[in-house]
Amino acid sequence: MIFDQWWWLMIPGLLLGIYAQIKLSSTYSKYVRIPNERGLTGAEAAREILDAAGLPGMPVEEVGGHLTDHYDPVKKALFLSSENYRGQSLAAVGVAAHEAGHALQHKAAYAFLHLRMWLVPATNFASNAVYFIILLSLFLHLSKLAVLAVALFAVIAFFQLITLPVEFDASRRAKEQLLKLGLVRADEGVGISKVLNAAALTYVAAMVTAVLTLVHWMLIARNRD
Repeated sequence: MIFDQWWWLMIPGLLLGIYAQIKLSSTYSKYVRIPNERGLTGAEAAREILDAAGLPGMPVEEVGGHLTDHYDPVKKALFLSSENYRGQSLAAVGVAAHEAGHALQHKAAYAFLHLRMWLVPATNFASNAVYFIILLSLFLHLSKLAVLAVALFAVIAFFQLITLPVEFDASRRAKEQLLKLGLVRADEGVGISKVLNAAALTYVAAMVTAVLTLVHWMLIARNRD
């Protein structure tokens, strides 16, 4: 059964996740209205960082959606949401620089990034399969199902754990390059740090949720033995 005496383990992750989303939304909304002094768009800031890192051929492309910004390690390209691609705000420059930070990680063969890339297929499989296992557990009382759920959630939790150093390091590289290249002033870097820290909190929340879910299913599996 999914609803058991350990259901309360889901509450901390849920609350942290809600708080992280509210924090990100409010922080981003604040700094997306504050322009950077140089008038750089997110795309221009990313381009300067990539060029300075010896990656002049890496594309920086625009995609639709809100905060859909990401670095694609397979295509070796940056994709920025329209608001950050064209925007000249501190938030836009910060988010764009963060994604450029992932490109710098890839070039430097950053170990945690490569480990996360290697884990993506297994994590996608686990994320999809675990819903089927949960559905079956609503009707069946087989200990093997709980053990399988533990294995799948372990993969997901490990992926979320590995994601943390990747994201924090990308933000560190982003802030370092923005200041080093003179793309923002030191006082502007404070606002950018707040945006990136708020974004990082969402990954912390995802990790906490994944770990607590894993613990939850471990307790279920132990109880069924």
